Amino acid sequence: MALDGNWNLTMNSPMGARPVTANFKTDGGTISGEFTGPQGNAPVTGTADGNNVAFSATIAGPMGQMELKFSGAVDGDTVSGNVQFGAFGSGTFSGAKA
Repeated sequence: MALDGNWNLTMNSPMGARPVTANFKTDGGTISGEFTGPQGNAPVTGTADGNNVAFSATIAGPMGQMELKFSGAVDGDTVSGNVQFGAFGSGTFSGAKA
């Protein structure tokens, strides 16, 4: 799938843009991988159905752990969609293959 590989993602949170790098691997409809950002590394799990993807990661934040839930679509070397920031609202995300 086009999601496999290294990505530079930007999450547009209620507190501004937050960059993160990600490495994704797909096996059938299962997504695995890892985020790397200012809060350290976090494992990623999710599902893929055609170009549609849904994945999540739990990161350490200033107020404790927060689960980030992403849903979006891959279009060639780009991905975009929505992200839920635990109990702290939602935003959009976009990214490009590194």
